[in-house]
Amino acid sequence: MSVRPLFIASIGNPSPAYTNTLHSAGHTVLDHLRNWLLLPPFTKSRSGFFSASPDFTLWQSPSLMNVSGKPVATAWRTFLSSLSTPQERNAARLVVVHDELELALGKIKLRDGGSARGHNGLKSVMQALPPGLDFTRVGVGIGRPPTRDSREVAAYVMKKMTSQEVQMMADVAGQVSELAREMARGVR
Repeated sequence: MSVRPLFIASIGNPSPAYTNTLHSAGHTVLDHLRNWLLLPPFTKSRSGFFSASPDFTLWQSPSLMNVSGKPVATAWRTFLSSLSTPQERNAARLVVVHDELELALGKIKLRDGGSARGHNGLKSVMQALPPGLDFTRVGVGIGRPPTRDSREVAAYVMKKMTSQEVQMMADVAGQVSELAREMARGVR
């Protein structure tokens, strides 16, 4: 099926303390994406948590969000080295799933390239990857509190999701699974 090997990485804060917090929406979506793509359970590796099939490799960063760049870069290099041919390595695509404060809860935004737009986790990833490496970002909307006060925003992103919000992330994962299939086929 695949013409493009996909390495889909989520950044967020580590479990279990931060499981299902808004700031870890990327991890929550990846947990559900694994089910949508019919992949095996996540297993722990030296660089994080992964689940793989011939077409998709899902990987969750084990670090705190704002310092996730080095683990992402290390896991990406490991993934590339596991591919058999130069053609596969050249076709491979890095996709980073992250929370997006400026997007309504449960919405997604697909973006190639561009700036981190103030997202410290993305800044860390961009600084750790080779210069000029273009990767796809999937922003998962978590909404924004009414205020821009940094303490209140920090408290907001660290709150646990309600069961309805977790279900919204499962629905988002269904949308992301369709995007991932299109990317793997080279359609997107």
